[in-house]
Amino acid sequence: MDLPTDNSSHVHRHAFSVGVDDRSDLLGQKPGIVWFTGLPAAGKSTLADALEVTLHDAGKHSFLLDADTVRTGLCRDLGFSDEHRHENIRRLSEVARLMADAGLLVLVCAISPFSADRQIARLTAGSHRFVEVHVHVPVAIAESRDPKGLYKLARQGVLKNLTGIDSLYEEPIAPDVRIDTTQCSIADAITLITQRLIHE
Repeated sequence: MDLPTDNSSHVHRHAFSVGVDDRSDLLGQKPGIVWFTGLPAAGKSTLADALEVTLHDAGKHSFLLDADTVRTGLCRDLGFSDEHRHENIRRLSEVARLMADAGLLVLVCAISPFSADRQIARLTAGSHRFVEVHVHVPVAIAESRDPKGLYKLARQGVLKNLTGIDSLYEEPIAPDVRIDTTQCSIADAITLITQRLIHE
């Protein structure tokens, strides 16, 4: 599959009357993007789900964008080559930005293995409203969990390019929040993330 080229040079955005601040004021919240990155089975979706429940219970308007779910629709044409992984994160970043522009708190769960792609996601969203959460776990622990059986398939040679086995994961050097799911409870992790959101 040939990925699309950038043909936006002659496209001009219309200045609409209702802007991000108007939508935020209507919802009574400051929009933002919480980007969960980490190995498969690190606990990204579990933490994001718990965070969304917390936000929902607090009366906040949020949406959880899970990369696996997005790959069944918007990104179903993408595989797992490095090129396709870059495009996957680019699309997720753009969707997250649009949803944040709508005034939402957007929670993104994506392995997002490459630091350059995570930086692009931050720049796309706007650094002032982007919180990178590195969900850390040793590969051995992630493999022992393996809820989707991906590590087993990779070890058998059935699944290629699994991050952490035969595809690189570049750990964030200075994430906004780092959660070690072997040491930190879900409740404590949510507290750390919400505290960071409050101070953004």
